[in-house]
Amino acid sequence: MTSPITTHVLDTARGAPAAGVRVRLEREGAAGAWAHAGEGTTDGDGRLRTLLPAGGLTAGAYRIVFDAGAYFRGLGVEAFWREVTIEFVVRDAQAHYHVPLLVSPFGYSTYRGS
Repeated sequence: MTSPITTHVLDTARGAPAAGVRVRLEREGAAGAWAHAGEGTTDGDGRLRTLLPAGGLTAGAYRIVFDAGAYFRGLGVEAFWREVTIEFVVRDAQAHYHVPLLVSPFGYSTYRGS
């Protein structure tokens, strides 16, 4: 079953999915501290469908942290980014949240996907 939070990483400099990117999901607690909520690595298509177990989503602030630096180092490419962090708010715990990342060594973009 697909996680209620998924991601897809595309390497826009190579025009290809970014396979093997380590991804960490964190949830903000009441005191403002971030707590581990899930993790994984993108597959050969640059997708990660298992960040959070089904039923594990609650309303609140989340962030996805992508280890872009290690990904580009693995390709032998010098990059500006060590990590790319995307923070977002879950208002409806029954909804699906797809958070794609389009990344290159010197730029990135994101959006709420479907």
